[in-house]
Amino acid sequence: MASSESLTIIRAARTWVDGAFRPAAVLIRDGRIADVLDARAKVSGAEKIDVPDDAVLLPGLVDSHVHVNEPGRTEWEGFRSATLAAAAGGVTTIVDMPLNSLPPTTAAEALAVKRAAAAPSAFIDVGFWGGAVPENLGRLAPLHEAGVFGFKCFLSPSGVDEFGHLDRAQLGEAMEEIAALGSRIIVHAEDPALLHDNGALGRGYDAFLQSRPAESEASAIHSVIDEARRTGTRAHILHLSDAHSLPAIRAAKAEGIALTVETCPHYLTIIAEEIPDGASEFKCCPPIRGSANRHLLWEGVVDGTIDAIVSDHSPSTVDLKRAGGGDFGLAWGGIAGLQVGLSAVWTEARGRGIPLERILPLFTTGPAAVAGIAGAGVIEIGAPAHLMAFGIDDPLLIDAKRLLHKNPITAYDHRQLTGRARRTWLHGLSIYDIASSEEAAPGAAVGGAGEAPHFRGAPGGRLLSAQVPASA
Repeated sequence: MASSESLTIIRAARTWVDGAFRPAAVLIRDGRIADVLDARAKVSGAEKIDVPDDAVLLPGLVDSHVHVNEPGRTEWEGFRSATLAAAAGGVTTIVDMPLNSLPPTTAAEALAVKRAAAAPSAFIDVGFWGGAVPENLGRLAPLHEAGVFGFKCFLSPSGVDEFGHLDRAQLGEAMEEIAALGSRIIVHAEDPALLHDNGALGRGYDAFLQSRPAESEASAIHSVIDEARRTGTRAHILHLSDAHSLPAIRAAKAEGIALTVETCPHYLTIIAEEIPDGASEFKCCPPIRGSANRHLLWEGVVDGTIDAIVSDHSPSTVDLKRAGGGDFGLAWGGIAGLQVGLSAVWTEARGRGIPLERILPLFTTGPAAVAGIAGAGVIEIGAPAHLMAFGIDDPLLIDAKRLLHKNPITAYDHRQLTGRARRTWLHGLSIYDIASSEEAAPGAAVGGAGEAPHFRGAPGGRLLSAQVPASA
């Protein structure tokens, strides 16, 4: 029998196992799930942890769409601040996007720089996407061999000069190359020919919304479907905001095209009609659309068309988000929400009468499958012991100054949510516990020299590679 230092048993009346809640005891040995037992099981020499009956025990969440921005733009977000925020939201695995850092992850050498930045700072497990840009087409193999989980491209300008977008011919070329590698492509799908964003737009949200119409998204998604059909490439549509594209996605899936799609908490919980003038913290691309569109997105969640719900955490400094005095054309686009995704979506789902069981796969096994991360998002024998105790009825008032993101600005500020992560385990070790200390004072610094409330130990996240199973 292993020593008491390496053996833990966590019991809960409601544990998410095999797609359902049931009483269970999760036995952890040396950072892995050794067994899933009857809740009354006793194991000699094990540390015993009981999850309160008003909480549920979940696998650690997976977020396959996170912009960390380190190195180069670490003042926007770094690996320390991002992974602290993730853990506080119950997220134990993220996959980092290849742009907004300098250099962007478009070559194996740049990936090495990114991994070196993450290694000493990550509190959770981190994988990496590579980028497909005009300059590296035909030379994607070294990035693939270095362990990226796939390749991101834009079909419209990305917002940063160093990460160019692909035209339709280049998209086809990239997909042919990626298919030959056995990898996958993930696509920011907006057709630039149908965008009308030409600088300042003013403080009213309607002008911004009209500048990025749903037709642009639909056109680009049809291009991706056509090329996926032609090449056989595994393709993924990022941050779907246009619910009227769901029928085309359903049809492509029914045809057998290897296509997946994600949406984001902000598209499921916020509507255009509620966005105040000058509130540029709500700016993102593609944009948050109207109430009727949100309702249709929820239909895509419930019927299984949407495969994953991920944050698209794309933060920046406050001055960039407020550029132009709240002008939606000039402010940086991106929603900071890594810490609050499940809470926000569960609050909305609950109000719609949708059970937690329906949305959980979209935060766990769904994103893991999108990225191809083995062993993530599940409670099963052999998987990494990534777990989260979630208080399903806990009130959670969002205060941007108290979130652990590096910059205190978010579209979720002042929202009253229900449900929060109470405790997070990574590789069997408790790394976040709201009961471990008193609440931090408002504005407590995190990500710089400040201390993170409720955290234990030093950064212990692992860097994942697509060439080595995540469970290894």
